[in-house]
Amino acid sequence: MTMTFFRKDAQLESLGDRILDATRGQFPSLAPNQIALTWIVYDPPAPVNTGGALSPEAFWSHPVRGFSYRGFERIYPASIVKIFYLVALYEWVAKDMVQTSPELERAVRDMIVDSSNDATSLVVDVLTGTTSGPELSPGPFETWKFQRNIVNRYFQSLPWPEVETININQKTWCDGPYGRERAFLGDMWENRNMLTTNATARLFHSIIGGVAVSSEASQAMMALMKRSLDPGANAADPENQVTGFLGGGLPQDAQLWSKAGLTSQVRHDAAYIELPDLRPYLLIVFTEGKNHSNNEAILPFVSQQVIAAMKEL
Repeated sequence: MTMTFFRKDAQLESLGDRILDATRGQFPSLAPNQIALTWIVYDPPAPVNTGGALSPEAFWSHPVRGFSYRGFERIYPASIVKIFYLVALYEWVAKDMVQTSPELERAVRDMIVDSSNDATSLVVDVLTGTTSGPELSPGPFETWKFQRNIVNRYFQSLPWPEVETININQKTWCDGPYGRERAFLGDMWENRNMLTTNATARLFHSIIGGVAVSSEASQAMMALMKRSLDPGANAADPENQVTGFLGGGLPQDAQLWSKAGLTSQVRHDAAYIELPDLRPYLLIVFTEGKNHSNNEAILPFVSQQVIAAMKEL
């Protein structure tokens, strides 16, 4: 059994199974292999959202409990991958591997706040020193592919078993890849991005813990992921990443930091949530299937079930 950064807990196992049972009862066409979930509860004293008060050593030694269902299953992440590119970029800047600029900062903001694929394209170019374009001859293409895998090598250099099987070397697209980008995906798209809910949870855990790159970088990343729950503002913004996602199941007095992912085949969300009088928690939910990606009710329903469970802790 692969180790995780959280410990299993009998109470959360029971509640987690109940959440999944309720979800399948509400959405019977959602097959057992079309949902994956990781749920982390921060018992007091919560080691997260402290403004970077804890050292990395203190943070990682602080035990947390969690529940996961299919948490190690590799799933196409859609725009969830942008959180990984966000952390990588702050790491590159901290190590003077790239120089920040107003244009790069604009792209980073648009990648996370608006989930822009065009902005993500620039960020991936900066991270990897590669660009999209026509197909390449074999030699230059091998060099290009090696460069493109630098973000994979960075995350796999971390002592995190959760990231051993992920793949994050592809751009995100509106219409799809062409030229060298299409060739890089492979004939059967076998080289597409793949993440797990456990890997996503571990990265998000490090950000809200203030230990992703540095406390300052973590707080900057948190600021980019802060979401408004104002219905009026979200109604005016079709790309709000709340409606139809986990934030859609939250009451108005909640605080939400999140990054959603959506294609014609998947609907995902990764969210850190704070509610008055409840323990803070981290919730990562991936759903697959064309029928379910169009369904704006599933993730808000899961979110509401988790709130009900949190009230029992």
